[in-house]
Amino acid sequence: MTHQSLPDHVNPIQWHQALAVSRQTCASVFRDGGTPAEALAAFGLKVDSEEAPNWDKAVDQIASEICAHPMARAA
Repeated sequence: MTHQSLPDHVNPIQWHQALAVSRQTCASVFRDGGTPAEALAAFGLKVDSEEAPNWDKAVDQIASEICAHPMARAA
């Protein structure tokens, strides 16, 4: 299973953590009989109606979404 390369603007540790969360979420949706589109919808991501997403693409898109928003820093 190949994933997109690490985006330049993302900390490598954050990217790997986001991939782990994304995989865990997709596995949970899969176990419940869901589709990749439903996993994407859980994160507010829109699905291209022309091409049905597969699980590999869903994992990458969710990880990218997790990394897209800066995290709040603790005091």
